[in-house]
Amino acid sequence: MKVGVPKEIKTLEFRVGMTPAGVRELVHDGHEVVVETGAGLGIGMHDADYEKAGATVLPTAADVFAAADMIVKVKEPQPVECARLRENQVLFTYLHLAPDPVQAKALVDSGCTAVAYETVTADDGTLPLLTPMSEVAGRLSIQAGAYHLQKANGGRGVLLGGVPGVLPAKVVIIGGGVSGTNAADMAIGLGAEVSILDRSLPRLREIDDIWGGRIHTVYSTKQAIDELTEDADLVIGAVLIAGAAAPKLVSADHIRDMRPGSVIVDISIDQGGCFETSRATTHAEPTYAVDEVVHYCVTNMPGAVPRTSTFALTNATLPFVKDLANHGWREAMARDPHLANGLNVHAGRINHEAVARDLDYRYLSAEDAIKAA
Repeated sequence: MKVGVPKEIKTLEFRVGMTPAGVRELVHDGHEVVVETGAGLGIGMHDADYEKAGATVLPTAADVFAAADMIVKVKEPQPVECARLRENQVLFTYLHLAPDPVQAKALVDSGCTAVAYETVTADDGTLPLLTPMSEVAGRLSIQAGAYHLQKANGGRGVLLGGVPGVLPAKVVIIGGGVSGTNAADMAIGLGAEVSILDRSLPRLREIDDIWGGRIHTVYSTKQAIDELTEDADLVIGAVLIAGAAAPKLVSADHIRDMRPGSVIVDISIDQGGCFETSRATTHAEPTYAVDEVVHYCVTNMPGAVPRTSTFALTNATLPFVKDLANHGWREAMARDPHLANGLNVHAGRINHEAVARDLDYRYLSAEDAIKAA
């Protein structure tokens, strides 16, 4: 198979879909890899590094898309990239289709086979290709929140950990999954007073076992959100329903009741966001204010630390890339139902139930799509 790695073009996105080490693995298995010139510069990898690993470097993204049987990326394809996709070509990347009807239509119209990192599953029900970026985003959310709490950056002028004689900031984290617990770990490390909300009592027990009295675990109800957000300095939204649009758990009224200069960070923004007032931002202009509350809603947070993020991501994606290349998408998915859960679009049909429901498409299961192919 010929595998293509284009340069990412989302605003200030410096990650890359494959490292030279990944190229070497594929070439060893007998595949060809074509890489767009400069694709790895954001992580400190040069064209010569990819060539040494066995890749062919091509001058433009159009050349890569035209040459490749499978495209491996990081972020969802932008409109110009969707226009380059074609029937029987495989796309393997993050898609986050539920809140993005424009991208969904473009992928459906292209006829390509689009496999989403974020819906590939594991035996224990976790999302192994989303986990590394959730870890990064969770940790970054506290860094971003602390930065924007500084007065010069629009915040209240509060230090997360306080100092002797001055109370620390209050951090509220909605969601006790991977992002939420990584955010909690960072916030606790900086000395903040941390509360974490979740609707799973077993998960809250696990969190309590890990941090004990250093964190407040709260069962998530509307009343709990009312009370905790009003008094918070920093609120982190870390809610995930695999493949589906995030529920709006924090309303505009909640935002209005927060103190001026407080900060929210919406990690769930890739799936539409869990704050009613959230709208997607970029690293170029990461924040805006609503009712004097600073909103940080960057859709590619891990892109701020591309070297760490790329290595963490490709450690997880490479085995699946190899399976798709070695066996073709049909056989690879027939052999691995967890990989089949990643199939979101094939031959003009939506193959993920939550995406089809949220975007009002007719649903064709991945199993039926594989059989039909």
